[in-house]
Amino acid sequence: MLTPAEKIGLIIAILITGCAFFIPVITKIRIIMAGQPEPRFSALGRRFFSTLTKVFLQRCTLKNERVWTGLMHVLIFYGALTFDTFTVNHTLEGFISDFYLFGSSLFGKFFSFSVDLFSVLILVGVVFLACRRFVLRLPAYNTTPLDSAVIYLLITSATLSFLYFECFAIAHHPETQRWAFLGGILSSLVQKANLSPALIYQHFKISWWVHLLVVYGFIAYVPHSKYFHMFAGPVNVFFNKKQAMSSLPHLDIEHQETFGLEKALDFTWKDLLDAFACVECGRCQDACPAFTTEKALSPKMIIFNLRHHLEENKNFIIHQKRDELPSLLSNTFTPDEIWACTTCGACMHVCPVEIEHIPKLLGLRQSEVLMEGKFPPELNSFFRNLETNSNPWGIGFASRAEWAESLEVKTLAEHPEAEYLLWVGCALSFDDAGKKIARSLVKLLQQAGVDFAILGQEEKCCGDSAKRLGNEYLYQMLAQENLMNFLNYKVKKIIVACPHGYNTLKNEYPRLLPFLPDLSPEDREFLQSIEIIHHTQLLADLLTSGKLKLQQSISGNIISHDSCYLSRHNQIRKEPRTLLQLASKGEATLFEPENSGEHTFCCGAGGGLMWTEETQGTRINRHRTLELLQSQPDLIVSFCPFCQTMLTDGLKDEGKESIPVLDIAQLLEKLV
Repeated sequence: MLTPAEKIGLIIAILITGCAFFIPVITKIRIIMAGQPEPRFSALGRRFFSTLTKVFLQRCTLKNERVWTGLMHVLIFYGALTFDTFTVNHTLEGFISDFYLFGSSLFGKFFSFSVDLFSVLILVGVVFLACRRFVLRLPAYNTTPLDSAVIYLLITSATLSFLYFECFAIAHHPETQRWAFLGGILSSLVQKANLSPALIYQHFKISWWVHLLVVYGFIAYVPHSKYFHMFAGPVNVFFNKKQAMSSLPHLDIEHQETFGLEKALDFTWKDLLDAFACVECGRCQDACPAFTTEKALSPKMIIFNLRHHLEENKNFIIHQKRDELPSLLSNTFTPDEIWACTTCGACMHVCPVEIEHIPKLLGLRQSEVLMEGKFPPELNSFFRNLETNSNPWGIGFASRAEWAESLEVKTLAEHPEAEYLLWVGCALSFDDAGKKIARSLVKLLQQAGVDFAILGQEEKCCGDSAKRLGNEYLYQMLAQENLMNFLNYKVKKIIVACPHGYNTLKNEYPRLLPFLPDLSPEDREFLQSIEIIHHTQLLADLLTSGKLKLQQSISGNIISHDSCYLSRHNQIRKEPRTLLQLASKGEATLFEPENSGEHTFCCGAGGGLMWTEETQGTRINRHRTLELLQSQPDLIVSFCPFCQTMLTDGLKDEGKESIPVLDIAQLLEKLV
C-alpha cells in the first residue's frame, strides 16, 4: 500500500510516538518505584480475577448512582478496545498491502461491524460527557478542563477520521466492506458523487494517514494527561488493599526517625500509583461528607494536588533527594483539609480505580502530631485524658464499671472462664447515653443465658480515636495493654457494641501483633485467633436461634442509621436489618434513608472528630439528621454510640428532640 519512502515515514512516526509515550511513562514508573515498600503481591489469583471483573466488565464505573455516566464510559471503554485492535491492523496495513488481522473469517466480518457500531457509540458518549463537563458544569468536574477538551477533541477526531478512511477504503476496495454497515452507507454516497478512481484513491491515501496520525497523537498525549488512568487504573485495581479501608502501615515508634507522611518520599509506592491512577471523576468528592457540608476537604483534590506535587518534584523524588523536597504539609495541603476527614470511607468505596484516600490523610495527621506537635487545640485535653485515665472524658479509670452496679456483672478476674468478654468501650462506660446502651445489652445477654464477663477497671480505651487523630504512640500504648489483658485471661470471643471499637479490635490489633517483641509465636497465634463479634451479630443469632424471645413488637415509622464503620468498613449490614424486622413483626413501617447500607452518610463523629470542634460549613450531623427526618420517623435506630450522640444533637438543633434515638440493644430490651 505504501511506497518505500512512505514506509520509512511510518517507521519514523511509530518511533516518535513510542518515545513520546514511553519516556513520560518510564518517568512515572520511576517516581512510583521511589516510594516506600509495601507488600501488595499476595493472592495474585484473587487480584487478577477482581481486576478482570471490575475493569474489563466495567463494574468499577457502574457501581454507584451515576448510571448514565457509567454507561457512556462503558461505550467509550469498549470502543477504545475495539479501536486499539483496529489501530494495530491499520498500522500493519501500511507495511502489508490489503492486510486484515482476521482475514475472511466470520469473526473478521463481525469485527468490522463492531468498529462501525462503536464509532457511533463513542461519539454519543463523548457528546454526553462533554455536555456534563462544559454545559452543565457539574462541581465534580472542576479540574483540568483544557485536558478534557483536548482528549474529547482527539477522540472525536480519531472517530471521524476513521469514518473518513473507511468511506474511501470501501469505495476503493468494495470487498473490504464486510459487515461495515456505516462505511457501506458512506461509500455509497461517494459512489453517487461520481468521483474518479484516481480521486478516490487519493482520498483513500490521505484519510489513511490522517487517521493514523490522529491516533498516534492521541497515544502520545495520554501520558501527559489524566487519561493515563487508562493504564494506571487497572494496575491500581490489581494492587488494591485487602485490609480495612483506614488501616495504616505500622509505625515503629522505637526505631523510626520520622513518623507519618511529610514529604513525597514518605509515601508508599502504592500511594504514588494512586496519584497517577486518578480519573478526576469526582465520585469521591460527591460522596464525601466533609465536602458535601462545605468543608475545605475534597478527596479528589487531595489526589490531584499530590499528583501535581509529584510531577513538579519528579527529579528530587527519582533521585531520592528527600532533603530537597518541599513539605507537603506547608506547600500542598492545608490543616483544614487534613483535619476535616471523618474516615467514613465513602471516598474509597465509590472510587472506580480503588484509590486509598484515608491512609494518606491519616499519615499526614501522624506527621503533624508526632513530628510537629500540631493539632486542633481541643485535642490537648483529649490526648491528656487518654494518657492519664485511658478514656476521652478524663473521668477516673476506677469508675469505668460503675454503670454495671446492681446488674451483677462479673469481671474476668472474678470469672476467668467466661465464654465471652464484653468489651464495653469508653462511650458505654462513661457517657450517660452510652451507659443506657450498656445496661440494655447486659440485660439482653443475661436473659439469653450468655456466659460473659467484663474487664472492669482493667479495660483501657481501644485507641481508635487516638490512631485516627494521628497519635500512633498513644494508640500503641493503649492497644498493647489491652492485648496483654486478652492474653492473660485467654480471651477467645469478644462482644463489642461500638463499631469503632469493633474495627480496631478486629482489623487494627492483629496488624500490631508482629511488632510486639515480648510475644511468643504461640501468643501471637492465640491473639490472632480471637473472634470479634459486634452486638448486632450476636443479638441476631440469639433471636433467630430462640435463645432470646421478644414479647412485644414496635410500630410506627422506624428509620435506621447505618454506622460507617459497621456497614461500609466491615460490611455488617444484614444483621441490623434482621433485628429490625424481628422487632417489628410486620407492624412497623421500616424506612431506609436516602443514603443507607454501604452508601450510608456519616454522622460526623468518625476519624476522632467526635472530640474536635466543627467550625466550617454545615455540621455533618445536621445534614444527616435532615436526611433521616425526610421520612418523618417516630423512632431512629442506631447501631453505634457515637452515631446516637451525633443524631441526638442534630435533632435538638432542629427542634425535634421528641423523636427518640435508640441503640438497637435499647430497643430490643423494651420488647423482651
